[in-house]
Amino acid sequence: MPGYQIAMSERPHFEAAHERSEFLTVDPRMLQIKELCERVARTDVPVLIMGESGVGKEVLARYIHDQSDRRRKAFVKINCAAVPHDLLESELFGHERGAFTGAHQRKQGKFELANGGTILLDEIGEMSPPLQAKLLHVLEDWVFTRVGGNAPIRIDARIMATTNKPLEEACANGEFREDLYHRLKVIRILVPPLRERKADIPLLSNMFVDQCTGDEDPFVTRIPDQLAAAFLRYDWPGNVRELKHVIQRYLILPDAEMVMSELETPRATAPPTPPVASLVNGKICLKAIAAQAVEEAEKRVIFQVLNETRWNRRRAAERLDICYKTLLNKLSKWELDGVDGARQPQGAAGG
Repeated sequence: MPGYQIAMSERPHFEAAHERSEFLTVDPRMLQIKELCERVARTDVPVLIMGESGVGKEVLARYIHDQSDRRRKAFVKINCAAVPHDLLESELFGHERGAFTGAHQRKQGKFELANGGTILLDEIGEMSPPLQAKLLHVLEDWVFTRVGGNAPIRIDARIMATTNKPLEEACANGEFREDLYHRLKVIRILVPPLRERKADIPLLSNMFVDQCTGDEDPFVTRIPDQLAAAFLRYDWPGNVRELKHVIQRYLILPDAEMVMSELETPRATAPPTPPVASLVNGKICLKAIAAQAVEEAEKRVIFQVLNETRWNRRRAAERLDICYKTLLNKLSKWELDGVDGARQPQGAAGG
């Protein structure tokens, strides 16, 4: 099949296309989403963008901002999952000097910094219920106070939010406020995963090659045909973000056979977490809970490293800084072998 390649002489043509639009797609559903984004950009209504991790939710949010009348003002993003719950309020709304230990001076929050522009609440499904309540009040009149302050602050900003969690289920489980959910989803956009829009893979690959050859000093500037075909066969569980990282690695370390082998190697997954044995003789046993939590954390880390090393257990042991025998003993205890062994974790998913 014809591959997709970027030779140095071809790059100006692609750059011209890239300048016309940052929303690159040929997929019918994505083209509908693009049209929706352009229509929504003319308004100031809240937008909720949903989809798996890595599908490009932030790209859509930035596209809406860049098409709007607010494009000359700030686009401010905050990842609600990356900031500890007890600090997120200060990050969003700012704080006054002395509001808490370590608050040595007044600090503006993200909402103030986004005044006149757009604020993106990334992974809003991770926000704590108390902060959800305060956010709801802010969205009603766009007035808030800094942590430790009393003076009301009024701003004008457009709000967008992203999540990879099914917020309907979170509302049903009491983990997310239903009134806030309805406030945010005036316009709701569901971004399909890359495996459902593989026609975009050549276009996205060309874009990433162009970006990398502009910013880095790669050894190659093209994707060979056999690797292009492997890209189309692969299901991309990490979506667009994973595609970009694979291309970056290939351009710096051009070993197509190695990349294809990694894409075609089945991915082992850890078995489901068993119920915590929290009772001993009818009493809560904190030691048992702690021990099991530690073991489950070990499993997650070990499986991540094993997948990254393609189940090369010696390399995995070196990266984990444990002896090879210790790793084998742990896998034996969990009744698990690598993809090169006879048995994978129960319910292991293929790649």
